[in-house]
Amino acid sequence: MKVCFMGLGSIAARHIKNLHSLYGPDMEIDVVRSGKGKPADESLEKRIAHVYQKEDAIPGDYDVIFITNPTKLHYTTLKEMHDHGRHFFIEKPVFETGEEDIEKLGLRKDSVYYVACPLRYTNVIQYLKREIDFSQIYSMRCISSSYLPQWRPGVDYRNTYSAKRALGGGVAIDLIHEWDYICHLIGRPMKVSSFMGKKSHLEIDSDDVAVYIAEYGDKMVEVHLDYFGRVPVRKIELYGRSQVIEADLLEQKITHRTTGECVDLSEDRDSYQKKELIHFFRIVNGEIPNDNTIQDGCRTLRIAGGGLE
Repeated sequence: MKVCFMGLGSIAARHIKNLHSLYGPDMEIDVVRSGKGKPADESLEKRIAHVYQKEDAIPGDYDVIFITNPTKLHYTTLKEMHDHGRHFFIEKPVFETGEEDIEKLGLRKDSVYYVACPLRYTNVIQYLKREIDFSQIYSMRCISSSYLPQWRPGVDYRNTYSAKRALGGGVAIDLIHEWDYICHLIGRPMKVSSFMGKKSHLEIDSDDVAVYIAEYGDKMVEVHLDYFGRVPVRKIELYGRSQVIEADLLEQKITHRTTGECVDLSEDRDSYQKKELIHFFRIVNGEIPNDNTIQDGCRTLRIAGGGLE
């Protein structure tokens, strides 16, 4: 199989490493770069067959193209590379607003366009999906709080896309994982009220906090996202008819507060990232349906942006 990565940032490097671990020499990996990024390290270079600049003659026979460049470029990159590959893996968030004209992309019916949603594949979210009867849950509270300057060690946070609204940064979109797993677990809400803005000392021009209240027919959901939490927190609290459950995505455990039972679901990050890649290639091979299309990704993006259809 022949694949190509558009961009070589940290997530692309992780995917390349994991693809090499999963499929080894059966997968040829190329990269298209803007020429502005730092050189790849030696171990990564060994896993890449060819590196192209955007102005080069890029091959048109890729089985899969991974769109892993900044969010602002996803739509135009998909449009420009559409005839260079058969299937597409698009990093989250799919586009900038979810209001982009999908019809102009000329999507093919026999191609897969999958939007990344890695937290779905964590042991914690899979446990909730498998074990919890959400019809018995009255309220759900989700929080993702962390300190942006500590996200990427050795990198000035002020120069990252997260810090720059013009590049598609901002906590509401950066942390779209929360809305993705919420929709995965209980579907899309009927109504959403939201507040977002820049409130902290951080030297960024993007929003650093977003707060939502969403209404479902049988439950309410609260979501808090921020870039300024000095102590990282990523939790889901479920309040139901007979139980109170805390799902901790950082500690990787489920605690049943009413009984005291604690379920250890420890795994490393590559574990769930690999599970997503395996899932994607099962979609490509026609074994299972695509469960996060461009249309799905845009709907989730519109919710995260503070609105519904």
